[in-house]
Amino acid sequence: MYNSKITGLGYYVPDNVVTNDDLSKMMDTNDAWIQERTGIKERRWIKEGSEDTSAVMGAKAARIAIERAGLTSEDIEFVVFATLSPDYYFPGCGVQIQEMLGLKTVGALDVRNQCSGFIYALSVADKFVKTGDYKNVLVVGAEFHSGGLDKTTRGRGVTVIFGDGAGAAVISRTEDNTKGILSTHLHSEGKHAEELTVLAPSIRHWVPEIMEANDKNDESYFPYMNGTFVFKHAVVRFIEVISEGLQANNLSAEDINMFIPHQANLRISQFVQKKLRLSDDEVYNNIMKYGNTTAASIAIALTEAWEQGKVKDNDIVVLAAFGSGFTWGSVIIRW
Repeated sequence: MYNSKITGLGYYVPDNVVTNDDLSKMMDTNDAWIQERTGIKERRWIKEGSEDTSAVMGAKAARIAIERAGLTSEDIEFVVFATLSPDYYFPGCGVQIQEMLGLKTVGALDVRNQCSGFIYALSVADKFVKTGDYKNVLVVGAEFHSGGLDKTTRGRGVTVIFGDGAGAAVISRTEDNTKGILSTHLHSEGKHAEELTVLAPSIRHWVPEIMEANDKNDESYFPYMNGTFVFKHAVVRFIEVISEGLQANNLSAEDINMFIPHQANLRISQFVQKKLRLSDDEVYNNIMKYGNTTAASIAIALTEAWEQGKVKDNDIVVLAAFGSGFTWGSVIIRW
């Protein structure tokens, strides 16, 4: 068995900054209300008319990650793309990345695990590399949320949370078994699928029905979230899956040098931090300036933490996410 490690990281966010005050002009909300409930101060939304989409942003982040890995497009042998907001209903963004980056006719896989998407995608890449199938796998998480949000007072409980952006990582083969991705841990509980969902459009509610109804106010077109229910489950599953990963590697919370959670809600991150007894220097949060970018959030945060020197050689880095599905997972890394 080979080992796998992250050799390159990159991220991209749109230039357009949308503050809480900006949102207060669209809906009945205010900066204090949003910060108290989410910790978010601003987020990035793609401007109307921009070239950016989930695939385009993913490609921009990927180019940075590939260059930082010391590789070229010729070296990438497989693509795993995580998103809940693909450019098309089908095909997925993976094949678009293959074309945009000028890759060979490599395999491209799309992961639809929402907030846990990047964790699931990393796990897939890790296994492909460790089994010897590929030397270099590109993992991308990208989201274009702003085009599908209810920007009225009715939708404020969800809309204020989400932002647009993309992050990418190159996972490469290494024969050093002391460093790299130590283990990944994935879970799901589908009975809670409709607690955080977009119900339509879907195969059960397809285009002719939508065209016939022409009901632009149908709430099922927009994301729905049972916020309190999601929060209660998230804090439990975060702790469980982190503990599972630490135990699998004979580690404890005291061994964690950097914890990077999915940026769902600052209150969730703070709760988990307190339970694990981690200091502020041992946790990286950036939800304050980007909001929840779902499959992109951990990739963006990990890249920023690395760029700022907060992730160092030999550090134990823990990534964890919880989201729609419900799905959740963790990745344990020795950097």
